[in-house]
Amino acid sequence: MPKTTSLPSTPIPVRRALHKLGQDIRNARLRRRIPTEILAARASISRMTLYNVEKGDASVSMGTYATILFVLGMIDRVGNLADATEDILGRQLEEERLPKRIRLPRKKSNPQGTSGIS
Repeated sequence: MPKTTSLPSTPIPVRRALHKLGQDIRNARLRRRIPTEILAARASISRMTLYNVEKGDASVSMGTYATILFVLGMIDRVGNLADATEDILGRQLEEERLPKRIRLPRKKSNPQGTSGIS
């Protein structure tokens, strides 16, 4: 029986997303005509780890995925994965928590009638 490459607690949508990411990384490597040995060396990983990445293995660290994307010239996309401007649900939840009205703090009255500036 073949060994499963994803962690047992990994949700199915996560496994699918990692599988697609692995395929996309493999396709990017092939489009650039970079052999596995060279990409693995440039990313300072083993060929087996690269193989696992290209399969979408959930046990490979995110840092390894990011390093490979850096080597492929695609690192700028990693920084935008959880960009707040793209978080529609988070913005909606935040808007629900906004106060209905904002009250300005009361000014403290000065008993001597002066402005308090010396």
